[in-house]
Amino acid sequence: EIDQLRAGLVEMAPSCPIEPDALCGAAVEQTGLSDFGAAAFRPRLEVLCSALHDEAGLSASGVVSWYSQLVQLLKNRLLVQDLVTRHPEIHDVRIERPIIICGLPRTGTTHLHNLISADPALRSLPYWESLEPVLSDAERPGPGEPDPRLARTAFGLEVLNQALPYFNRMHEMTVDHVHEEIQLLAVDFSTMFFESQALMPSWRDYFKAEDQTPSYEYLRTVLQVLQWLRGGTRWVLKSPQHLEQFAPLVSTFPDATFVVTHRDPASVTVSLATMIAYTARMAIEHIDPPAIGRYWSARCEDLFRACASDRDLLPADNSIDVVFHEFMAADIATVEKIYAVADQPFTVQTRRAMER
Repeated sequence: EIDQLRAGLVEMAPSCPIEPDALCGAAVEQTGLSDFGAAAFRPRLEVLCSALHDEAGLSASGVVSWYSQLVQLLKNRLLVQDLVTRHPEIHDVRIERPIIICGLPRTGTTHLHNLISADPALRSLPYWESLEPVLSDAERPGPGEPDPRLARTAFGLEVLNQALPYFNRMHEMTVDHVHEEIQLLAVDFSTMFFESQALMPSWRDYFKAEDQTPSYEYLRTVLQVLQWLRGGTRWVLKSPQHLEQFAPLVSTFPDATFVVTHRDPASVTVSLATMIAYTARMAIEHIDPPAIGRYWSARCEDLFRACASDRDLLPADNSIDVVFHEFMAADIATVEKIYAVADQPFTVQTRRAMER
């Protein structure tokens, strides 16, 4: 079935130009909207498209996948901007005291994120919502009708699980599972998420040289949109990319509680490179595991050194370090310590939800 799907994608590839004008045009045509908001995203999109052409080594199915992904991100941007334009009161929504998990990939951040997100008192980002934050008015379901985003997400995961049968052992994905906000940063076309799908040194260098504060402010706006649409008060967020962005993070969310996870960097690098080499088969023509290992060894070092040098930027009274082996030995007890720092009630209901 996957081979048949890939054969179809090969036929589609010539009609999927990864070019900024074509991508923006497709998003405009599919939404009927034309206001992308601040134009600062456009140079980032151009650098990304060039890197995908010159460095990524995409397969034909990878071209279609990237085209679809980028058009969807641009559609998300149009829909977010349209909603904020029609409802400027969204800018008054308060994002108060989020709990933000920062740690190298494969340091237990996902398990910690899932545990804390089980608390019904907190707001998190389900996978389906991260892929399509705003639904168009034309698709809005009537009373008792399902949200069409759920079925689209389920179909995508079905394909993913058939094409990558071992991926669930590395990072389980479900329609409702809690996802990282890098998917929302991608709507502003400034995130490490793109690097995880293809080796693109020019994109990496461009991303690292740019001040990410405006993109983190855009992230806050999208969180305001989601809170306005679906409610919630205190967010729990997570992304490894935050490790080299402590300054923008603190500037954007000054009242946050920051949780920094730690694990042997060698173990982290091996685990991450293995996962990325495995998932690369979805989009890359010729996979080079040693090259992937070298690239992500360097990026993990970037993140690790940034964390070490900038750790003091996080407020001492509102931050806590979590060591991997201690967390694995007593996960819910670790969350209790985090809640104490975050001044978040740890109730009987909280414990039961996490134990479930």
